[in-house]
Amino acid sequence: MIVIGIDPHMKTHTAVAVDAASGRTLAEKTVSADARGHDELLAWARSLGRERFFAIEDCRHVSGRLERHLLPRGERLVHVPPKMMAGARCSARSYGKSDPIDAAAVARAALREPDLPEAGLAGPEQDVRLLTDHRDDLVGERQRIQKRLRWNPHDLELDLELPPRVLDRYVWLERIELALRSLPPSTRSRIALEQTRRCRELTAEIRALERETRALMRVLAPELLALPGCSALLGAQLVGQVAGASRFRSEAAFAMHSGTAPLPVSSGKSTRHRLNRTGNRRLNAVMHMIAITQARMHPPAIAFMERKKAEGLSPREARRCLKRHIARTVYKTMLRGEQARMGQVLQAEFGAEMLAVAV
Repeated sequence: MIVIGIDPHMKTHTAVAVDAASGRTLAEKTVSADARGHDELLAWARSLGRERFFAIEDCRHVSGRLERHLLPRGERLVHVPPKMMAGARCSARSYGKSDPIDAAAVARAALREPDLPEAGLAGPEQDVRLLTDHRDDLVGERQRIQKRLRWNPHDLELDLELPPRVLDRYVWLERIELALRSLPPSTRSRIALEQTRRCRELTAEIRALERETRALMRVLAPELLALPGCSALLGAQLVGQVAGASRFRSEAAFAMHSGTAPLPVSSGKSTRHRLNRTGNRRLNAVMHMIAITQARMHPPAIAFMERKKAEGLSPREARRCLKRHIARTVYKTMLRGEQARMGQVLQAEFGAEMLAVAV
C-alpha cells in the first residue's frame, strides 16, 4: 500500500509517495494546479503501484479542483487537518519546512490516523455550506457596521437611546434615519446615513439567505429539524460541515472529528478525561449550542445533566457529557436519513428499469 501525501497550493501541488509498511519516502513530484498538472499527478501516482490512496491537507479552497479531478476517476482520498499535519512534521527526525516535508507529513499523519473521513464528490451539502458561509460573512460585515453606527449617533447627540441588539430591525433603522435627517448636513451624519442604509440592505440579504436555507433543509435533512434544539440554521451548519455522515467509520470517529470526544489524561492510579480542543471547531460550536438549548428546555437533557451532577461532575463537565451524547444522536440521525434517501433513489432507478423492460 502506498500513501500519497499532497501539500496543495494555489499555483502548484507537491506530492510525496510514502510506503505504508515502512513509512519510507518512495518518490516526490510537483505539478501545476490545473487540469494538465492533475493528469500528470494521477499518471505518476498510478505508475507507483495499484494499491494506493491520497491524503490531502484539508485546505479545500485550494484543493477542491484536485479532489474533483481524482474522485470521479476512482481514487480514494482522505482529508488531513493542518494541525495534525503540523504535529506529524514536528515529531519527525528531520527538521525544517518545505512543500515536500509538508506533503510527507500529511501522508504519515494519514497512516497514524486510520479513522480519517474519506472525501466524496460534492453534492447538495456543498450548496448548504456555501449558503451558511455566505450568511456568516454578511452577519460579520453587518456587525462591524453596527459597531461604528452606534458611535455616530452618540457623537451627534441624537435624542435617541438605542437598546442592545436592535440595529438589525427595520423599525429602529428607520428611527435612526429620521433622526439623522433632522440634523444639519455634515460629513458624520452623511456617513451615519450610509451605514444605516447598508445595515438595512445586509439585513434583507441575510433574511433572504435564511429563508432559502430553511426551505433547502426541509427537503435535504428534515430529520435534523426534529431534534430538540436544532434549528434550520444549526442543521444547515451540521449538513455543510459534516458533508455526509456515511464517510465516518463510526460514531466515535464522528465525535472525535467534532471535538466532542473527551481525551484521556490518566496517569498511574488517576483516571480522568479533559476537554477536547481538537476537531472541527465550527461543528463543535453547533453541538455546544444544541446542548445549551436542550439543557435549558428539553426534559431528558435536564434529567441527564442532573444525573451527571449527582455523580460528582461539575456543570461544565456534565455539559461535555451531554455534547458527546448529542454527537452520537446527530450521527445516527444523519446516517439514517442518508440511507433512507439513498434507498429511495435506488428504488426509483430500479422501478424505472423494470418499467423500461416491461415496455
